[in-house]
Amino acid sequence: MKRALDVTLGFALLIVAAIPMLVIATVVRLRLGGPVLFVQRRAGVNGRPFNLLKFRTMTNERGADGALLPDDLRMTTFGRALRATSLDQLPELFNVLRGDMSLVGPRPLLVEYWPLYSDEERRRHLVRPGMTGWAQINGRNLLTWEERFALDVWYVDHRSLILDLRIIALTLPKVLRSEAVKPMDRETMPTLTELRGPPEV
Repeated sequence: MKRALDVTLGFALLIVAAIPMLVIATVVRLRLGGPVLFVQRRAGVNGRPFNLLKFRTMTNERGADGALLPDDLRMTTFGRALRATSLDQLPELFNVLRGDMSLVGPRPLLVEYWPLYSDEERRRHLVRPGMTGWAQINGRNLLTWEERFALDVWYVDHRSLILDLRIIALTLPKVLRSEAVKPMDRETMPTLTELRGPPEV
C-alpha cells in the first residue's frame, strides 16, 4: 500500500511540478551554471547507497587551496529561496518513482555517516528514506542530530498509512511558512562528522 501511494501520488506531483521544475532548472542554469542538479550519494534502506537528486543551491567556488569554500560563502540568494520553499527537493520525486525513496520516511543522509550511528540510530534505515518525515514536521533543522534520530526511529516503530498521510498533510503548511529550514546561526546543519569525528578505520 505504501509503495502504491508513493508511485501514484509521486507521479501526480511530478506532473503538477513539471513546469515549475523546468523554470527552476532554467534559472539555476542561468545563475549558477551547470550542472543544474546536485547529485550526492546517500544511504537508503538498509544502508544501500543511491544517488540523491536536488536542484543546486550553491556555487562551486573554491579557495586558494582548491577546496570548496564553506557553505555560508557559496550559498546564493536564489539558493536560499529554493531551500526556504523546499523547491530544491522537487527532483527527489524521481528518486521516489525509482524506488530509492518514499514520500515519507527519515531523510536520507550521507553514506559516510553509517559507521557513526549507534545500533539504535541505525534502525532509521529499516525503511526507505523520505522527502518528508516525522522529524521534518517536528523541528527539522532546529533539532539536534540526537533528537532527529530519535524521531526517525519513532517513525520506524509507529509507521502506518494513516501516519504517512498525516505527515504529508502537515508538511505543506510548514513548507509554505518556511519553518525550521536552517539552524539559527548558519546556512546548513553541522555535519555528523563535525560533531562525532571521522569514523574509525
